[in-house]
Amino acid sequence: MASITAKTTVRMTQKKKAPSKMSKMSSTKSKSSATPRNKGTKRGTAPKLQPKLYAKDERLQQLLEYTEEKQRDQITDLLRNAFGEPCFHRETPHTASDTRSRSFAAADIAAAAQALGLPKVLKTFGVLGELERMLIPNGIAAVFASNDAKSNGGMRRIVSTNSLISLQNSESSFGMSNLSVSDGRMKSTPANAREGALLILRGLMERVGPGAEPFCVPLLAAALDECGSSSSSLRETAEDTSRTLCTLSSPHATTTLLCPVLFAALDSPEWRVKFNAFSRLTEMAEGGHKLQISGILPALIPLVTQEVWDTKPQVTKAAGACLMATCMTNINPDVAPAVPAVVHAICKPSDTHKAVEELMSTTFVSDVDASTLAILCPVLSRGLREKQALHKRSACIVIQNMSRLVNSPAAVEPFGPLLVPDLKKVVENVQFDEMRDVALAALQTLTKALGHASVEEAMASVMAEEQRIVEEEQQRIEEEREIEAAREEASRIKEEEERKQWKEAMEAQRLLEKIAEQEASDLKKKERLAREKSHASTKNDKGKCQGCGLKKCRKDCLFRN
Repeated sequence: MASITAKTTVRMTQKKKAPSKMSKMSSTKSKSSATPRNKGTKRGTAPKLQPKLYAKDERLQQLLEYTEEKQRDQITDLLRNAFGEPCFHRETPHTASDTRSRSFAAADIAAAAQALGLPKVLKTFGVLGELERMLIPNGIAAVFASNDAKSNGGMRRIVSTNSLISLQNSESSFGMSNLSVSDGRMKSTPANAREGALLILRGLMERVGPGAEPFCVPLLAAALDECGSSSSSLRETAEDTSRTLCTLSSPHATTTLLCPVLFAALDSPEWRVKFNAFSRLTEMAEGGHKLQISGILPALIPLVTQEVWDTKPQVTKAAGACLMATCMTNINPDVAPAVPAVVHAICKPSDTHKAVEELMSTTFVSDVDASTLAILCPVLSRGLREKQALHKRSACIVIQNMSRLVNSPAAVEPFGPLLVPDLKKVVENVQFDEMRDVALAALQTLTKALGHASVEEAMASVMAEEQRIVEEEQQRIEEEREIEAAREEASRIKEEEERKQWKEAMEAQRLLEKIAEQEASDLKKKERLAREKSHASTKNDKGKCQGCGLKKCRKDCLFRN
């Protein structure tokens, strides 16, 4: 038997208490708060559309054996299903149209187009005309709901010559109803039909591939515009369709078709349209369009930078991500390590000095092209306007090192007006000789890179460019004033004409009233004279005597003559 002494230790085990209901609620609450749901986060990539009717090759072979009239009927039925409209010859009851059924119908149309050929299905059977009638009933220039003619006027040239064939005639070639359904965005076509049209575009790009680009890519503007719809299912479909159009299209269409539409979408008043435009640019920069995106950075960075301080946090975040992704497409290996700091300084101006210090540690070896200058010049220009002289000196050193490797004057020419005036101001205003010498050396190097013999010539060129810009702006203002004056003059002439017509109408009314009064007065006078005559005569209207009532009075009549 074991003995127990003072040195004996006993290990006590405590039973775990069952968690209470309050502790469970607090743990679930902490888990849910650890993974917040952000409305501005990107959705995952949607799976490819799968056909239902033509999922097997036997059905496609059977479609090929049909006559052209029967093939047209099959495509018409599928198009009705995709647009959410009933087929009139159905013999069995069917459920209401939903996104799933419309997706199947869109995939079946894409499979039929792949088997029969795109020209036959889209052109001969009129599918393309119906897609355009549903997505852009008012024309391509009416998308994005913007009143700026400059931003949307360029949409007409983006449209392919193969497209927009149905806008001349608003009647449907299939006899479909063009319901007037408004979702608050001045849309004249039903939401289900627009969703089905977008699904068809997506299915054609996924199944047919490059052959469908001339027909589908010109409708990217309509897909982006629908991202601001009030219907959640339509918004998701538009997002998936725009992603498919941008990622599966050829890189050669980036600068000519895709980016002009995306740039025009940035002027839309709908924040979701802007958000999706930035998302598409980010995906293209991270995908197979890197080289093309890198070539248009001088035009892209100013547009994206304008939206970095948008009032909507989702747009701000998407613009920052887009700016980072597009700047990383730059092919200069020397600047690549400093790109994150530069982008962060563009989004947060207070960190400009940190980005300039990061660039000071960069050794420029490769040629500096226009894309590299588009990334660096905004931050360097802001560094030249810093309050501290040391910060200005750092920016001047970076400009001098960068300007030595500029490959052509044409590359740096757009950024001369941005840097030359600030450098000249630093040379003239800085108090320390050493910093003045650094700024002067940077100005001379930049002048040489611009292709000018002296600083004065560079300043004259910059001033001439600024003068040209000012003159263009003044000319534009004068043209706007002339247009406004012509509009006011036309309005004044119209108002005077209306006032003249109103005066003439009032004068005519007074004349009519005067004539009516004169006629009434004449009638009363005539009646009064008739009464007086009747009172003065002894005969009544019928010629009988008023005393005896006979035409020939009796002998004893008082009125007998």
